[in-house]
Amino acid sequence: MPLPIHMAGLSDLAGQLRGKGFAAADLEARCRSGVGWTPTNAQITCFDGIAPSPYGSTGDMLLRPDPKRSFTAPMPAGPDLRLTLGHVTARDGSPWMACLSQHLSAALARFEAASGLSVMASFEHEFILPDHAGDSGFSLAGFHRAQGALEDMLWALHGAGLRPDSLLREYGPGQFEVTLPPQPALRAADEAIALREIIRAVARARGETASFTPCPDPETVGNGVHIHLSFWDAEGHPATFDPEGPCELSRIAGQAAAGIVAHMPAICALTAPSVPSYTRLQPHRWSASFANLAVQDREAGLRICPTSSDAPDKRARQFNYEYRAADAAASPWLALSALVHAAAAGVEAGLPCPEPTEGDLSEMSPEALAELGIRPLPRSLPEALDLLETAPEVAGWYPEGFIALYLDHKRFEAGEVADLPEAEILKRYAAAY
Repeated sequence: MPLPIHMAGLSDLAGQLRGKGFAAADLEARCRSGVGWTPTNAQITCFDGIAPSPYGSTGDMLLRPDPKRSFTAPMPAGPDLRLTLGHVTARDGSPWMACLSQHLSAALARFEAASGLSVMASFEHEFILPDHAGDSGFSLAGFHRAQGALEDMLWALHGAGLRPDSLLREYGPGQFEVTLPPQPALRAADEAIALREIIRAVARARGETASFTPCPDPETVGNGVHIHLSFWDAEGHPATFDPEGPCELSRIAGQAAAGIVAHMPAICALTAPSVPSYTRLQPHRWSASFANLAVQDREAGLRICPTSSDAPDKRARQFNYEYRAADAAASPWLALSALVHAAAAGVEAGLPCPEPTEGDLSEMSPEALAELGIRPLPRSLPEALDLLETAPEVAGWYPEGFIALYLDHKRFEAGEVADLPEAEILKRYAAAY
């Protein structure tokens, strides 16, 4: 009989799941001792090139799987997917500057220290099933044609302990959407990582393909990852909603929103970190193209979401806003760490809640936007990376040297496709994600 195999893994700078496998029976021992890891692995791009690395061929780290972060998903054919997420340390147990899981933990601790609140998050993913293109968006035919694949995916997700709130046929060709319910932020990011891998694995088991690429075709909508945030006190009471506050946001939620909006142009390099990310982040593509706060506007960078109840207590528990300038080229750990750090910066500085915008900002002149304090988001990955490089406050959120390492990684990745026509670039990213 085959011997079950388990994988200890992490979400890396390319938003890819990488790790090492071992006999499933050895999981408990591996959680105690760790698994050997090479620091230059951080510089493997989504195309499997290796960006410039300060480590070269030297150095040894430990990938330490956490048994409380394990997922086992049944497959419609072939072996189960068995994965345990973890963090990377030096061999003496000290933190490693490029460990994205620890970056998120540090950001959450900072926010709690600044606000006295914890963060709940949920991730809303869009993806494409190319084998199920051809029917109208949101149509019964499109849903039913893919129903077998979707039911296999839902079965596998439930088997791994994930309970999607919804799974639906979206607008674009072969596009679908799956939304996870709110969880404590680190768990939410872990589930987002596992969800992508489980959906891809189910598609492979069926002889199909699933891709979370940010933009498969410049002529249609892209695939976003909308990250929903809400804040809660130590007693488990919601702390995002205030019917008397600006946009019905509490004081701290408004300050956090201000921090996210203020840093949004620079952190796009961390939340939308691919070349096709910026094909998606354009006006009139139902994504985001400006650093702004708006109420129920699906082209806002930060959108205050509707609730399904008007009862004050239920409304308070449901109330949240979503960050829309993100996609699945980003590690959920890194993207969420950037948002939480930005939110903490807004609270620490006591920033006032941004004025919500209305209407089509793309029709306003640059002068009018500047007068309102609204900045456009970067229009290309190189522009986003330049903004990040010139944002010392953002660099200060992370260990020394991390942002420089990240910039080297992403600039190398961009160079790997720089001489290709757009159609080939999109094809390569679709295969990678």
